[in-house]
Amino acid sequence: MIAPEEAWRRLLEHLRPLPARRLPRALAAGRVVAESLRATVDVPFADVSAMDGYAVGGDAAAGTSLPVVATVAAGAPPGLVLPPGAAARIMTGAPLPVGADRVVPREEVAADGEQIAIRVAPPSGAHVRRRGEVQRAGEPLLAAGDLLTPGALALLAAHGHDEVAVHPPPRLALLVTGDEVVAPERKPGPGQLRDSHGAFVVAAATAAGAEVRSLGIAGDDPRLLRERLEQGLAADLLLVTGGVSQGDYDFVEPVLAALGFDTLFDAVAIQPGKPLVAAVAGAGQPLVFGLPGNPASAMVCFWLFVRPALRRLQGHADGFWVGALDGTLATALPSAGARDRFLPATVEAREGRLHVTPWLARGSHDLAAYARGNALVRVTAGSPPAPAGAHCSVLPL
Repeated sequence: MIAPEEAWRRLLEHLRPLPARRLPRALAAGRVVAESLRATVDVPFADVSAMDGYAVGGDAAAGTSLPVVATVAAGAPPGLVLPPGAAARIMTGAPLPVGADRVVPREEVAADGEQIAIRVAPPSGAHVRRRGEVQRAGEPLLAAGDLLTPGALALLAAHGHDEVAVHPPPRLALLVTGDEVVAPERKPGPGQLRDSHGAFVVAAATAAGAEVRSLGIAGDDPRLLRERLEQGLAADLLLVTGGVSQGDYDFVEPVLAALGFDTLFDAVAIQPGKPLVAAVAGAGQPLVFGLPGNPASAMVCFWLFVRPALRRLQGHADGFWVGALDGTLATALPSAGARDRFLPATVEAREGRLHVTPWLARGSHDLAAYARGNALVRVTAGSPPAPAGAHCSVLPL
């Protein structure tokens, strides 16, 4: 049995970002840029007005009257020449006329027909956005590793980048195992139960950016397990639930070994979730996770290891317990034994503090408790009970 931090260290060398794929900009939201991008135009494209007002040239003292000889709208081409001693009506974003060096906001003039009287003398450069002051063509725009937020996508659109190289969604193949497991739409017979893993993994993995393919439900039969697992070998990550403990009908590890996979670990010092398996084979083969069959164990293992693994494949800087926050317990937190304990919790921000309400589970079979929380709260190994008001470490989900 190894510490969770050690388990993550062993996984890390097998979690390089997937090779770049070019996607249309509209489909790239939330992805990570795989290749740097450069600006294609100057921003602004010319010296432009920052206000609706009047473009003038040279010193213009308060009380000066000037004739208005032209109007420059946004979208007009640059090049209008402003005669000395005159003004041009100008709109926000319109190019500054040749001969003008400042803009007087419309509220700082008195307009009388085609004549204005300046009320407040503007300094040189007032209310002018200079060409290229934001970006110059050829300058870095986005770097490899940057996240394509809505704002970043707007930046790409402004520079005409219709496609972008990103780390693509990882392909995840899911196999649920167990003689006792039936599909959710079936009525369980004696000794059977409906599959809850499929619903959880599809939703959680999709939210983490993956594309999920179900391999169905396989009974505890080595031949059938091998057949189904072989169908998932083209994926980037292969996820199996159940069959990873030390019982007489737990065949996942031996079948993986027969397929040429080496085990990175098969026991992690966490509660719930100790019998977690990770295995790798040669190049071109997926990383394999074998999650415990109990629903709470499977959920905790997914949040702690599978989700950050999926995000690493997409170029995100993620890892075990990365993103955890300091919170304040709203209710008491129980102790932990020899393993780090992870309990479901509800997190709520109030008055500038993160209030954490743990849900006490009856065990690794208590799906109801783990379904209620929106976070995991960590109780490190050997910790005594903590009262309400104490600090805690919590991972929002």
